[in-house]
Amino acid sequence: MDLESVIHKNPIKEESWKHVLVLAYQSLGVVYGDLSTSPLYVYKSTFAEDIKHSDTNEEIFGVLSFVFWTLTLIPLLKYVFIVLRADDNGEGGTFALYSLLCRHARVSLMPNTQLADEDLTQYTMDETIEVNKKNVGSSLKSLLEKHRVLQKVLLVLALIGTCMVIGDVFSAISGLELSMSKEQHKYVEVPVACIILIFLFALQHYGSEAMYADLGHFNQLSIQIAFTFLVYPSLILAYMGQAAYLSKHHSLESDYRIGFYVSVPVKLRWPVLAIAILQAVVGSQAIITGTFSIIKQCSSLGCFPKVKIVHTSSKIHGQIYIPEINWSLMLLCLAVTIGFRDTKRMGNAAGLAVITVMLVTTCLMSLVIVLCWHKSVWLAICFILFFGSIEALYFSASLIKFLEGAWVPVALSLIFLIIMYVWHYGTIKKYEFDVQNKVPINWLLGLGPTLGIVRVKGIGLIHTELVSGIPAIFSHFVTNLPAFHQVVIFLCVKSVPVPHVAPRERFLVGRIGPKEYRLYRCIARYGYRDFHKDDMEFEKDLICSIAEFIRSDTSEYGLGNFEDDTKMTVVGTSSSNSEGVRISEDNQDNNSQIEGTSELKEVKSPEKVKKRVRFVVPDSPRMDTETREELLELMEAKEAGMAFIMSHSYVRAKRGSSWMKRVAINYGYDFLRRNSRGPTYALSLPHASTLEVGMIYHV
Repeated sequence: MDLESVIHKNPIKEESWKHVLVLAYQSLGVVYGDLSTSPLYVYKSTFAEDIKHSDTNEEIFGVLSFVFWTLTLIPLLKYVFIVLRADDNGEGGTFALYSLLCRHARVSLMPNTQLADEDLTQYTMDETIEVNKKNVGSSLKSLLEKHRVLQKVLLVLALIGTCMVIGDVFSAISGLELSMSKEQHKYVEVPVACIILIFLFALQHYGSEAMYADLGHFNQLSIQIAFTFLVYPSLILAYMGQAAYLSKHHSLESDYRIGFYVSVPVKLRWPVLAIAILQAVVGSQAIITGTFSIIKQCSSLGCFPKVKIVHTSSKIHGQIYIPEINWSLMLLCLAVTIGFRDTKRMGNAAGLAVITVMLVTTCLMSLVIVLCWHKSVWLAICFILFFGSIEALYFSASLIKFLEGAWVPVALSLIFLIIMYVWHYGTIKKYEFDVQNKVPINWLLGLGPTLGIVRVKGIGLIHTELVSGIPAIFSHFVTNLPAFHQVVIFLCVKSVPVPHVAPRERFLVGRIGPKEYRLYRCIARYGYRDFHKDDMEFEKDLICSIAEFIRSDTSEYGLGNFEDDTKMTVVGTSSSNSEGVRISEDNQDNNSQIEGTSELKEVKSPEKVKKRVRFVVPDSPRMDTETREELLELMEAKEAGMAFIMSHSYVRAKRGSSWMKRVAINYGYDFLRRNSRGPTYALSLPHASTLEVGMIYHV
């Protein structure tokens, strides 16, 4: 796995040297797993089958020189000492760079960004951004923000890099090579490689917890130490040893004998083989785990359909498993292994994927240097010219081998790119339709506090993608249903371009209309590496955040205005204030009843779990009667039950659309939507508590 795709690190903290060295040791298998196996197939992939060795060995030492300077300039100089610094609050990779650009230049195509998002702890902006308004970087920033075409190009660039990282999964099998005769090789290596792959993918459901427990805990210094003082010199010595062997053994049967193991003493070949296979498995695991993480990030940012995400560890954050992706990758890897039958073509496939990611990283880094680091534009030009020219040479060389295996990652990446772009495009068009068809506030105010219908006890939780305004789906309920819930919550769950959102900053809460309407808006914000809680925890945090908002709200319309998100209140998931609304949980039998007084209410979830949630409203002289009544009404509504209401959307291209748009929306996006999962917090709700209303979107 390339360095750029696995740098999921924490910011450097004051840590002891002992701890740093331990992290450096642990990073050898996780971060440098497949890079360390590159000597197994580089020479074999480089030399053609009909290579003729000269007496001076120029071709061998030329390749060695090329490898030496490549390892020195790209992994060591570019990644370890430059790209590593461009972390997004401790996260690395293509999406981390894109996330940085989205925040500093506001180039995100999704129009649900809010000014309140900039107040998040991890939404750090360089203070010099306000000072350097007249420099070239500001001009570039304005150019990107004004032209949606450039924003789309930037998105496609990030998606290409992401898809190629997924395409690099074939390097998981490129390091499996056995030391035996060519006749035995084709009958033994392929079955062994297939068995290892099946075993590896089959174990993903259980997690690789102990080995990869610290995947997200490497700091910059540990990665730099591991590569500079161990990985880099070890790789150079390995390539030098192979070059020395080849220079003394000109009479080789074929390119098959150019492999790594022929340069190892006979007595050591099997131990070395066992170590190499183990290292290849470790590197493969890092790639597979990274692929799961990338898919999850893409899904969070609206670039991939919702998929089933299984948390394989209750203790270790970030250990996930995606069944659909896992089995799809296994079938693809088995097909490539059986189809290619040798590591040379697999190396060609992995090579093109890696070099494409490097080129994308170079392009994004040049923008980061100007927009995020506020350095001279000439420095960015020098960066992209120097490293880009080197990588362009490798890229052109990989394209020459397009028909010899390099087409595989291109085909796979193209499939993922089409899926990601079609889903993102359809999601944006659907959101724009919602914005254009919002219900005007005057219509709502004209209905009065009862909304013109009977208000019954309970909470109506309406899922919407809108961060402001009233969704059109609400007018369908009010005009077609004879009764509705006494408390209505418009819930929007959105992702923000930061890795993590602190629990105390999770919810933005506001009102829609006057207090007596009992209409609330709640925006739950998650980072692209955050994991949603289970429905019970989410429901508890949601109700508690609204209760806390009610307690702190003293204005007629509330602190939040539905048309002005800057007035919404940030509410944590719990309160330590003695005067705030507190909750407590106790074990309870499923058949126990709800008890309590006006000051203490026990609220049970509709799920059959042995837990009860108590909302405690303290008798404080600072809490007025109106606030207390509103809180008690919220508790009674929660006690009566909660209904989850969502729209079942049918998105269609409007008349007059181009044939490409009709294909993308009517067939591509519709197929992906029908096969994607709904909101995670709605999956386990009883069917009786869920109401779906069909809506047709003409985008």
